[in-house]
Amino acid sequence: MAVTCTTLEDVRTNIDSLDQQIVTLLAERGRYVSQAARFKKDTDGVKAPQRVEQVITKVRGLSETVGANPEVTEQVYRAMIAAFIQQELAEHAALTKMSDKPNPSN
Repeated sequence: MAVTCTTLEDVRTNIDSLDQQIVTLLAERGRYVSQAARFKKDTDGVKAPQRVEQVITKVRGLSETVGANPEVTEQVYRAMIAAFIQQELAEHAALTKMSDKPNPSN
């Protein structure tokens, strides 16, 4: 819950603290995205537009529940999801390339 700040410096200190938490959570989310790449068959599975829209609907609802701006939440999530899709596409391509190599133990 936000505290009432008395100076701009207080505002910035609190934002810096939140940024630390947000980036830590982004790192954790990214580790799950990396794991997801192993379970997807192709790039269409990585892009998963229906799943993107499910997430957007969910976070818009959450934002309304907690008093966040749904438009800002959607824009942030669309940018974040797009970036994670690019990460996952690269990881999926690397996994596919590795699985295409012949196994010398056969």
